[in-house]
Formats: sequence, C-alpha cells, structure tokens
Amino acid sequence: MLRIVLDELPDRRVTLHLEGQVLGPWVEELSRTCAPILAGGAELSLDLSSVSFVSREGVELLWNLRDRRVSLLRCSRFVAEQLRALEGREA
Repeated sequence: MLRIVLDELPDRRVTLHLEGQVLGPWVEELSRTCAPILAGGAELSLDLSSVSFVSREGVELLWNLRDRRVSLLRCSRFVAEQLRALEGREA
C-alpha cells in the first residue's frame, strides 16, 4: 500500500509525501499522480522519508522522474543505493 499526500504551495511547487511501499499497482498510481503535475509545469518533489520499500519498477519510475527534474527528498540509504545501481546500469 502507498499513501500519497499532496502539499501544494502557491508558487507552483508541489511536494508529494509518500508513505508505504512503491510496488505493484502503486507504481502506476504514483506515475498517474505525477503526470498532470508535471504537465502543468509545476516544480515537483517527492518526499520519500516514509517509504519502506521500492520494487525494481518503482526504482525505474523514480529514476525516470528524477530525469524529468523531479526532486527526490529524504531517501533512505537503501533507496538511494537502488537509484545509484540503476544509474550505473543505464550508463
């Protein structure tokens, strides 16, 4: 399960606070949540401090969002290492 809490500031900055696990159908749900925010030109950040697990598909989504200038905030060491490993594989 993944809980997504939207925090929208008046200066076109949006932070999504994620709680739980980014896996299975929640990967697509996160992607669907981010798409209109990015399409609207807002500056998007994801707060990952309460994420306990990210699947391979979830890591790929986060990596792709980072490429779209989405800030990944407060990643655990485990998630940060998963992102670094994917970056090394893609190089």
